[in-house]
Amino acid sequence: MCQCANMPITMRHVCHSAANWHIGILAHWHIIHWHIIINYIILMIRLEGITKNFGSLQVLKGIDLEINKGEVVSIVGPSGAGKTTLLQIMGTLDEPDNGNVYIDGTKVSKMKEKELSAFRNKHVGFVFQFHQLLPEFTALENVMIPALIAGTSSKEATARALEILSFMGLAERASHKPNELSGGEKQRVAVSRALINNPAVILADEPSGSLDTHNKEELHQLFFKLRDQLGQTFVIVTHDESLARITDRTVHIIDGIINNC
Repeated sequence: MCQCANMPITMRHVCHSAANWHIGILAHWHIIHWHIIINYIILMIRLEGITKNFGSLQVLKGIDLEINKGEVVSIVGPSGAGKTTLLQIMGTLDEPDNGNVYIDGTKVSKMKEKELSAFRNKHVGFVFQFHQLLPEFTALENVMIPALIAGTSSKEATARALEILSFMGLAERASHKPNELSGGEKQRVAVSRALINNPAVILADEPSGSLDTHNKEELHQLFFKLRDQLGQTFVIVTHDESLARITDRTVHIIDGIINNC
Protein backbone atom coordinates (compact mmCIF):
# COMPACT_ATOMS: atom_id res chain seq x y z
CA MET A 1 0.00 0.00 0.00
CA CYS A 2 1.28 3.48 -0.89
CA GLN A 3 2.58 5.36 2.16
CA CYS A 4 0.76 8.43 0.87
CA ALA A 5 -2.58 6.87 1.91
CA ASN A 6 -2.11 7.84 5.56
CA MET A 7 -1.18 11.45 4.73
CA PRO A 8 -3.55 14.44 4.86
CA ILE A 9 -5.29 15.17 1.54
CA THR A 10 -3.07 18.19 0.78
CA MET A 11 0.07 16.19 1.44
CA ARG A 12 -1.27 13.30 -0.66
CA HIS A 13 -1.80 15.72 -3.55
CA VAL A 14 1.79 16.94 -3.28
CA CYS A 15 3.10 13.39 -3.08
CA HIS A 16 1.14 12.21 -6.14
CA SER A 17 2.18 15.31 -8.11
CA ALA A 18 5.81 14.68 -7.27
CA ALA A 19 5.45 11.02 -8.27
CA ASN A 20 3.84 11.95 -11.59
CA TRP A 21 6.56 14.53 -12.23
CA HIS A 22 9.24 11.91 -11.48
CA ILE A 23 7.61 9.37 -13.82
CA GLY A 24 7.34 12.03 -16.52
CA ILE A 25 11.01 12.93 -16.19
CA LEU A 26 12.02 9.27 -16.36
CA ALA A 27 9.82 8.69 -19.40
CA HIS A 28 11.28 11.78 -21.10
CA TRP A 29 14.82 10.61 -20.34
CA HIS A 30 14.13 7.15 -21.73
CA ILE A 31 12.76 8.68 -24.94
CA ILE A 32 15.87 10.87 -25.31
CA HIS A 33 18.13 7.94 -24.46
CA TRP A 34 16.35 5.73 -26.98
CA HIS A 35 16.77 8.36 -29.71
CA ILE A 36 20.47 8.53 -28.89
CA ILE A 37 20.73 4.76 -29.25
CA ILE A 38 18.78 4.77 -32.52
CA ASN A 39 21.01 7.51 -33.95
CA TYR A 40 24.11 5.65 -32.88
CA ILE A 41 23.19 2.37 -34.57
CA ILE A 42 22.39 3.78 -38.00
CA LEU A 43 24.39 1.66 -40.45
CA MET A 44 26.95 3.73 -42.38
CA ILE A 45 28.94 1.04 -44.23
CA ARG A 46 28.09 -2.57 -45.05
CA LEU A 47 30.42 -4.96 -46.84
CA GLU A 48 29.08 -8.31 -48.01
CA GLY A 49 31.29 -11.18 -49.14
CA ILE A 50 34.16 -9.02 -50.39
CA THR A 51 36.88 -10.90 -52.24
CA LYS A 52 39.91 -9.55 -54.10
CA ASN A 53 42.64 -11.28 -56.08
CA PHE A 54 45.86 -9.94 -57.54
CA GLY A 55 46.81 -12.59 -60.08
CA SER A 56 46.95 -15.92 -58.26
CA LEU A 57 47.15 -14.22 -54.84
CA GLN A 58 43.83 -13.93 -52.99
CA VAL A 59 44.16 -10.88 -50.75
CA LEU A 60 40.60 -10.71 -49.37
CA LYS A 61 38.67 -13.91 -48.75
CA GLY A 62 35.02 -13.05 -48.20
CA ILE A 63 34.90 -10.04 -45.89
CA ASP A 64 31.63 -9.17 -44.14
CA LEU A 65 31.74 -5.96 -42.10
CA GLU A 66 29.37 -3.31 -40.78
CA ILE A 67 30.33 0.17 -39.56
CA ASN A 68 27.79 2.25 -37.62
CA LYS A 69 27.29 5.99 -37.87
CA GLY A 70 29.45 7.87 -35.39
CA GLU A 71 31.86 4.99 -34.80
CA VAL A 72 35.63 5.35 -34.81
CA VAL A 73 36.83 1.93 -35.99
CA SER A 74 40.42 0.81 -36.42
CA ILE A 75 41.56 -1.92 -38.80
CA VAL A 76 44.75 -3.67 -37.75
CA GLY A 77 46.81 -6.62 -38.90
CA PRO A 78 50.24 -7.58 -40.18
CA SER A 79 51.66 -6.15 -43.38
CA GLY A 80 50.15 -7.87 -46.41
CA ALA A 81 46.99 -8.89 -44.55
CA GLY A 82 44.74 -6.86 -46.88
CA LYS A 83 43.97 -3.81 -44.69
CA THR A 84 44.70 -1.11 -47.28
CA THR A 85 43.04 -3.11 -50.05
CA LEU A 86 39.91 -3.38 -47.92
CA LEU A 87 39.97 0.35 -47.18
CA GLN A 88 40.34 1.17 -50.88
CA ILE A 89 37.38 -1.04 -51.76
CA MET A 90 35.38 0.49 -48.92
CA GLY A 91 36.15 3.94 -50.33
CA THR A 92 35.36 2.92 -53.93
CA LEU A 93 38.96 3.51 -55.06
CA ASP A 94 39.14 -0.14 -56.08
CA GLU A 95 36.55 -2.74 -57.06
CA PRO A 96 36.06 -6.12 -55.37
CA ASP A 97 36.10 -9.26 -57.52
CA ASN A 98 32.97 -10.38 -55.70
CA GLY A 99 30.64 -8.93 -53.09
CA ASN A 100 28.72 -5.73 -52.43
CA VAL A 101 29.60 -2.37 -50.87
CA TYR A 102 26.94 -0.12 -49.32
CA ILE A 103 27.69 3.41 -48.08
CA ASP A 104 25.03 5.35 -46.19
CA GLY A 105 22.34 3.06 -47.60
CA THR A 106 23.51 3.31 -51.23
CA LYS A 107 24.83 0.29 -53.11
CA VAL A 108 27.99 1.60 -54.77
CA SER A 109 29.60 -1.61 -56.00
CA LYS A 110 27.63 -1.61 -59.28
CA MET A 111 27.84 2.10 -60.11
CA LYS A 112 29.30 3.37 -63.38
CA GLU A 113 32.63 5.19 -63.07
CA LYS A 114 31.31 8.73 -63.57
CA GLU A 115 28.48 8.23 -61.08
CA LEU A 116 30.88 6.55 -58.66
CA SER A 117 33.39 9.42 -58.83
CA ALA A 118 30.68 11.97 -58.02
CA PHE A 119 29.39 9.84 -55.15
CA ARG A 120 32.90 9.35 -53.75
CA ASN A 121 33.66 13.07 -53.83
CA LYS A 122 30.51 13.98 -51.92
CA HIS A 123 30.19 11.08 -49.48
CA VAL A 124 33.70 9.81 -48.68
CA GLY A 125 36.62 11.74 -47.23
CA PHE A 126 40.20 10.44 -47.33
CA VAL A 127 43.22 11.05 -45.11
CA PHE A 128 46.51 9.39 -46.05
CA GLN A 129 49.81 8.86 -44.24
CA PHE A 130 51.35 11.70 -46.25
CA HIS A 131 49.12 14.74 -46.51
CA GLN A 132 48.96 14.81 -50.35
CA LEU A 133 48.46 18.60 -50.35
CA LEU A 134 49.14 20.37 -53.65
CA PRO A 135 52.30 22.47 -53.06
CA GLU A 136 51.33 25.37 -55.32
CA PHE A 137 48.08 26.07 -53.43
CA THR A 138 47.49 27.58 -49.99
CA ALA A 139 45.93 25.65 -47.13
CA LEU A 140 42.60 27.34 -47.87
CA GLU A 141 42.75 26.47 -51.57
CA ASN A 142 43.70 22.85 -50.85
CA VAL A 143 40.70 22.46 -48.56
CA MET A 144 38.37 24.04 -51.14
CA ILE A 145 39.29 21.73 -54.03
CA PRO A 146 36.82 18.85 -53.38
CA ALA A 147 33.97 21.35 -52.91
CA LEU A 148 34.78 23.09 -56.20
CA ILE A 149 34.90 19.70 -57.95
CA ALA A 150 31.45 18.98 -56.51
CA GLY A 151 30.12 22.15 -58.13
CA THR A 152 29.99 24.36 -55.04
CA SER A 153 30.40 28.07 -55.77
CA SER A 154 33.75 29.63 -54.96
CA LYS A 155 32.14 31.93 -52.40
CA GLU A 156 30.40 29.08 -50.58
CA ALA A 157 33.47 26.83 -50.75
CA THR A 158 35.67 29.60 -49.33
CA ALA A 159 33.28 30.22 -46.44
CA ARG A 160 33.01 26.51 -45.64
CA ALA A 161 36.79 25.97 -45.86
CA LEU A 162 37.49 28.93 -43.56
CA GLU A 163 34.92 27.60 -41.08
CA ILE A 164 36.61 24.21 -40.99
CA LEU A 165 40.12 25.63 -40.75
CA SER A 166 38.98 27.80 -37.86
CA PHE A 167 37.51 24.73 -36.13
CA MET A 168 40.90 23.05 -36.60
CA GLY A 169 42.75 26.00 -35.09
CA LEU A 170 44.29 26.88 -38.45
CA ALA A 171 42.51 30.13 -39.33
CA GLU A 172 45.75 32.10 -39.19
CA ARG A 173 47.48 29.57 -41.44
CA ALA A 174 44.88 29.62 -44.22
CA SER A 175 47.01 31.67 -46.62
CA HIS A 176 50.16 29.58 -46.08
CA LYS A 177 51.37 27.00 -48.57
CA PRO A 178 52.29 23.45 -47.45
CA ASN A 179 56.03 24.16 -47.26
CA GLU A 180 55.25 26.86 -44.68
CA LEU A 181 53.32 24.48 -42.41
CA SER A 182 54.50 22.01 -39.77
CA GLY A 183 53.86 18.28 -40.21
CA GLY A 184 50.95 18.38 -37.77
CA GLU A 185 49.44 21.41 -39.49
CA LYS A 186 49.67 19.77 -42.90
CA GLN A 187 47.81 16.71 -41.65
CA ARG A 188 45.11 18.87 -40.05
CA VAL A 189 44.69 20.66 -43.38
CA ALA A 190 44.35 17.22 -45.00
CA VAL A 191 41.61 16.32 -42.49
CA SER A 192 39.93 19.66 -43.23
CA ARG A 193 39.95 18.83 -46.93
CA ALA A 194 38.37 15.45 -46.14
CA LEU A 195 35.57 17.24 -44.24
CA ILE A 196 34.72 19.94 -46.79
CA ASN A 197 31.81 18.11 -48.44
CA ASN A 198 30.28 16.83 -45.17
CA PRO A 199 31.10 13.20 -46.04
CA ALA A 200 29.23 10.21 -44.66
CA VAL A 201 32.53 8.65 -43.59
CA ILE A 202 36.23 9.48 -43.44
CA LEU A 203 38.66 6.69 -44.34
CA ALA A 204 42.20 7.11 -43.06
CA ASP A 205 45.22 5.01 -44.05
CA GLU A 206 48.01 5.27 -41.45
CA PRO A 207 47.09 8.96 -40.88
CA SER A 208 49.60 9.53 -38.09
CA GLY A 209 52.38 7.33 -39.48
CA SER A 210 54.59 10.26 -40.49
CA LEU A 211 54.04 12.37 -37.36
CA ASP A 212 56.06 12.75 -34.17
CA THR A 213 54.55 11.66 -30.86
CA HIS A 214 53.04 15.04 -29.93
CA ASN A 215 51.38 15.65 -33.30
CA LYS A 216 50.28 12.02 -33.46
CA GLU A 217 48.41 12.30 -30.15
CA GLU A 218 46.83 15.60 -31.22
CA LEU A 219 45.59 14.03 -34.46
CA HIS A 220 44.14 11.03 -32.65
CA GLN A 221 42.22 13.28 -30.27
CA LEU A 222 41.00 15.34 -33.23
CA PHE A 223 39.26 12.27 -34.68
CA PHE A 224 37.25 11.83 -31.50
CA LYS A 225 36.50 15.56 -31.28
CA LEU A 226 35.07 15.41 -34.80
CA ARG A 227 33.02 12.36 -33.88
CA ASP A 228 31.71 13.89 -30.65
CA GLN A 229 30.94 17.35 -32.05
CA LEU A 230 30.05 16.60 -35.68
CA GLY A 231 28.91 12.97 -35.52
CA GLN A 232 31.63 11.99 -38.00
CA THR A 233 32.32 8.32 -38.77
CA PHE A 234 35.95 7.15 -39.10
CA VAL A 235 37.52 3.95 -40.36
CA ILE A 236 41.26 3.96 -39.75
CA VAL A 237 43.90 1.50 -40.96
CA THR A 238 46.77 1.67 -38.49
CA HIS A 239 49.78 -0.11 -37.04
CA ASP A 240 49.67 2.29 -34.08
CA GLU A 241 48.61 0.26 -31.05
CA SER A 242 47.96 3.38 -28.97
CA LEU A 243 45.39 4.56 -31.54
CA ALA A 244 43.79 1.12 -31.92
CA ARG A 245 43.34 0.88 -28.14
CA ILE A 246 41.24 4.06 -27.92
CA THR A 247 38.97 3.44 -30.92
CA ASP A 248 35.41 2.25 -30.36
CA ARG A 249 36.12 -1.05 -32.09
CA THR A 250 39.12 -2.81 -33.58
CA VAL A 251 38.81 -5.08 -36.62
CA HIS A 252 41.64 -7.61 -36.91
CA ILE A 253 42.51 -8.86 -40.41
CA ILE A 254 44.81 -11.83 -40.85
CA ASP A 255 45.44 -13.52 -44.21
CA GLY A 256 42.52 -11.75 -45.88
CA ILE A 257 39.85 -12.65 -43.34
CA ILE A 258 38.49 -10.94 -40.24
CA ASN A 259 39.73 -12.59 -37.07
CA ASN A 260 37.11 -12.17 -34.34
CA CYS A 261 39.38 -13.38 -31.54
